[in-house]
Amino acid sequence: MGRNKKPLPLLESVTIEAVAAEGKCLFHWQELVVFVPFCVPGDVCDVQIKRKKHSFAEGEVVRFIEYSKVRAIPFCEHFGVCGGCKWQNLPYEEQLKFKQQQVKDQLTRIGKVELPEFNPILGSVKTQAYRNKLDFGCANKRWLTSEQLKDESLVKNTPAIGFHITGAFDKILPIEKCWLMDDLHNRIRNEVRDYAIKNGLSFFDLRAQVGLLRDVIIRNSATGEWMVIFQFHYDETGGEQEALGLMQHIADTFPEITSLLYLDNQKCNDTIGDQDILVFKGKDHIFETMEDLKFKVGPKSFYQTNTEQAYHLYCVARNFAGLTGQELVYDLYTGTGTIANFVAKKARQVIGIEYVPEAIEDAKINSELNGINNTLFYAGDMKDILTDDFIAELGQPDVIITDPPRAGMHPDVVKTILRAAPKRIVYVSCNPATQARDLQDLDAQYRVVAVQPVDMFPHTPHVENVVLLEKK
Repeated sequence: MGRNKKPLPLLESVTIEAVAAEGKCLFHWQELVVFVPFCVPGDVCDVQIKRKKHSFAEGEVVRFIEYSKVRAIPFCEHFGVCGGCKWQNLPYEEQLKFKQQQVKDQLTRIGKVELPEFNPILGSVKTQAYRNKLDFGCANKRWLTSEQLKDESLVKNTPAIGFHITGAFDKILPIEKCWLMDDLHNRIRNEVRDYAIKNGLSFFDLRAQVGLLRDVIIRNSATGEWMVIFQFHYDETGGEQEALGLMQHIADTFPEITSLLYLDNQKCNDTIGDQDILVFKGKDHIFETMEDLKFKVGPKSFYQTNTEQAYHLYCVARNFAGLTGQELVYDLYTGTGTIANFVAKKARQVIGIEYVPEAIEDAKINSELNGINNTLFYAGDMKDILTDDFIAELGQPDVIITDPPRAGMHPDVVKTILRAAPKRIVYVSCNPATQARDLQDLDAQYRVVAVQPVDMFPHTPHVENVVLLEKK
């Protein structure tokens, strides 16, 4: 028999002290740091300890005794259950303060390099309806709160379209209204749900890997175009006719959709990069614009999800690059070539490198679309493409712009950059912690001369940061 575990305590009248990582807050108890979600500094509350480790604990607010003066009223009915916008209860001005501090703390504590005074964070132009893409899962099991479990009608009627719940991979939180995107996306999603339930379409069972309706991706653009991508899962008895019926209904109901696409995904995961995507109505792409440039966005294309703020982010990168028209620029992790094409008119030549071949093809199309003829793009693993031989053949870069994924740059890439010895490096990052680690490695030859945090995702703890390095 296992030992009886000591019950975890309920702590009464604790005061939340500060904002922590991942959108949580913290307070101290018995020499432990306790992390708690969905509260703000200054809240006085009762907290149930849910998990206790040697150096920290995790808790959950069970009762608010006194609300903090630093608090906003969440605008979304799903706040507190959906984990997408964990800071809706924090005024936006306060969110920006904590994000600025987060960048400063990580670059200081992890990077341990000499830093200039940071520029004030650039807040997002929009704090609602700022996204151009959302991905909704479909499941035959909806997430139910403890109160909802008492309602037998809800327990029996379980299909849902919405967001995945952390810790419950096979259940979906049904979303009635999401504030992160133009409201048309809510009407499209809810119509899909209503039609599917009314007509008896099956929803995907992730455990059993059966069910027709699997996932819905909705994208829009500044040009007013809308793309909807359905992921279906056909079984031995078919399902294609039901899928076509659903798409025809959506096409008839929403003429605003200019690109209606679909696929039959038989894999165990929802990624679509390796899938054949078919056109049901319209084109296989939409267009996005930035300044006088036009970008083709396909179903597999990466494009910054906050369109207006992406423009300000790229302006920072271009200004930091200090281009005069004479420079050879390397754009590492170029994606679909957005930054490369954005800076091309102010450079002699831009060379973009990206892992995903389809993204590189998009980058080439975007250059052609905009009459840009001074870009070259290469597909492959960065550490394998960016070598001394590659640089010897194509030329030593004057400026390197790098925008790596959250994991940061591979050590071999950092070493190659140091040997390439550009005059300036512009490092765009979605994860200041890994950026700080890479800055430490670059510190041997480069000094940080400018730091500009940029908020791309209001109401979340995520923050982008742009650093300018110059050769010592």
